[in-house]
Order: sequence, then C-alpha cells, then structure tokens
Amino acid sequence: MLLPLDMLKAGEIAEIASISGEASWVGRLAELGFREGCQLQVLQPGATCVLSISNCRLCVRSCEKTQILVRPMSGPAI
Repeated sequence: MLLPLDMLKAGEIAEIASISGEASWVGRLAELGFREGCQLQVLQPGATCVLSISNCRLCVRSCEKTQILVRPMSGPAI
C-alpha cells in the first residue's frame, strides 16, 4: 500500500516508492538521499516534518510531503 509521506506518524518507517514534481526538485531530493527504495523514519510529523534518512536528519515542508509516496514498513529502525 502506498501513502503520501504526510500520512506517517512519529516513529514510523517507510520505503520511498516514488517522488513526483519538477525534475530539478526531484534531482535535489535525490542529492539529499531521497531516492526510490531508500528507507526513512519520521522523527517529528507536522507542517515541517523532520525525517531520518541516510543517517541524516532533514526537514520537508507540507507541500513537498504530498509528492513523496512511501510504502510503510514494520521492523527494526533504519
């Protein structure tokens, strides 16, 4: 089941399934570690969401979260 990133709660882990939007924005996210198949964990949900991805903490704004589709996972943290 795929969900937009903004549907995840604190502590949830997911795998990035797809990212849509302008090519420059998608490319910038890829530079930051947001790529299909990568795992992330929501540290703090909200208007400015804090995520753990590729051993980094990153913030994503609400308008961007809806363009990132994820596959929720269960199991050990990333």
